[in-house]
Amino acid sequence: MPSPNTAADALTRKRYVQANAEKCYEVSRDDLPLSCPMPNMTLWNSHPRVYLPIEATGRVKCPYCGADYILKD
Repeated sequence: MPSPNTAADALTRKRYVQANAEKCYEVSRDDLPLSCPMPNMTLWNSHPRVYLPIEATGRVKCPYCGADYILKD
């Protein structure tokens, strides 16, 4: 059985960020459609994924965790 601490495992873990770790996230148009948690966030300790309509106002708050998302251009 491979070791859980191999270099490949370390690289995989670095690609993901902890979900709901911050209360404000700046996102770009490349991140649309916007969801919370975002695709690069771990899901095991988070709420169900919800898509957020940020395009109209440039700001939106997640109804589950309260995180604010700000669209930067």
